[in-house]
Amino acid sequence: MTALRASRRRIEHWDPEDEEFWERTGKHVARRNLVLSVLSEHIGFSIWSMWSVLVLFMSPAIGLGFAPSEKFLLVVTPTLVGALLRLPYSHAVTRFGGRDWTVFSSALLFVPALLALYFVQRPGTPLWVFVLIAATAGVGGGNFASSTTNIALFFPRRHQGWALGLNAGGGNLGVAVIQLVGLLVIATVGDTHPAYVIAAYLPLIALAALLAALGMDNVATVPAGSGALRETLRERHTWWISLLYLGTFGSFIGYGFAFGLVLQNQFGATPLQAVGYTFLGPLLGSLSRPLGGLLADRFGGARVTFWNFLAMGAGTLLLLVASAHDSLALFVAVFTVLFVLSGLGNGSTYKLIPVVFAGQAEAAVTAGHDATEAFARARRLTGAAIGIAGAVGALGGVVVNLAFRASYGSWGTGEPAFWFFLAFYAVCVTVTRQVYLRTPHGTPPGDARETRRAGRRAAESSEVTRA
Repeated sequence: MTALRASRRRIEHWDPEDEEFWERTGKHVARRNLVLSVLSEHIGFSIWSMWSVLVLFMSPAIGLGFAPSEKFLLVVTPTLVGALLRLPYSHAVTRFGGRDWTVFSSALLFVPALLALYFVQRPGTPLWVFVLIAATAGVGGGNFASSTTNIALFFPRRHQGWALGLNAGGGNLGVAVIQLVGLLVIATVGDTHPAYVIAAYLPLIALAALLAALGMDNVATVPAGSGALRETLRERHTWWISLLYLGTFGSFIGYGFAFGLVLQNQFGATPLQAVGYTFLGPLLGSLSRPLGGLLADRFGGARVTFWNFLAMGAGTLLLLVASAHDSLALFVAVFTVLFVLSGLGNGSTYKLIPVVFAGQAEAAVTAGHDATEAFARARRLTGAAIGIAGAVGALGGVVVNLAFRASYGSWGTGEPAFWFFLAFYAVCVTVTRQVYLRTPHGTPPGDARETRRAGRRAAESSEVTRA
């Protein structure tokens, strides 16, 4: 512990799979970094999703009377940029260190916040200016990938389901919290002061950057490099899991960004009503993500993901019923349940990543390959796959919002979009069952026992845990 304190900014030796090291020293350092990582990611998510709130303020009353399709464009833009930034952000952790990159990426959130603060109440500002400003908010979406990659380095595999779920869930809460801020602003001063929403986050951005600088650590790692990325891209499991994460996280972030606009277009909700209804779903979905990780640790990521997608499909059918009967109460209730299910699925799907590659290492060792090399490869591919799946999953938010934009623009209702989502969930159910539940060989079972066995083998070599 003394050595770690003496060199807090860079830890040269980190061996979380060593149970004695973990209990004596590792878990305390890891938890401190986890708390500060959650704070930074949480604020990043808020800035990333702030346009889902700001568009509810945009009306002729403040000189910004944009059409519904234009507002959906402002919501789509940061989602797309955030998705594209996730791969470079994930790689940046191994290049610059978790602490240093968290400080930089937190401070970078000032750019979209200050730009939005300056322009959001300037009447007559053209749409293209807001599109560019919304694009800068995508940096907040990139924070998820760097934070997740960093936290995966700190925790042993046997605790990664819980740690990654808590890290991501705390970050996802940013979607709900900024909507609560919007609700507070509208309820107290009306729906003509969007700048107040942004101003509330400026001191929080400064606080996150400062605390990261003072309390986080860099862990000496071997950078994954382009070779590991290319190898991960050739792995079929990278793409299967990315597809599943597209369905879970894509649903969460897409619904979170679009729900307020959907209520305005589907039921004619006022800005106050829209924000009042929308915050609960992202809140519960964020809180359910760690539970998804815990359930995956206990019952297996594949099993939890399979049943979760079945439930999401059933929920989507109920949305169609609610739309057909023009039932706002049923619509909001079912959408809230879908948020919870998407959060559970986020945790269980991400849990598949370390288990799949650890299972491949187990199989390689059984076949006579060197254990050190096999588990070093598993650790490299796990980090790269986390970044790829995170990027692909965020693109799901783009797809969701484009589907709503086309649906309301062409048909005046969200029902065509819901049919599209239902078909996609059916694909995810099929993939989960065929690839991760029915395949008897070549695919790890994805349960907690497998993860613990992989962790024990990885602990046989400190070189593996440093890779």
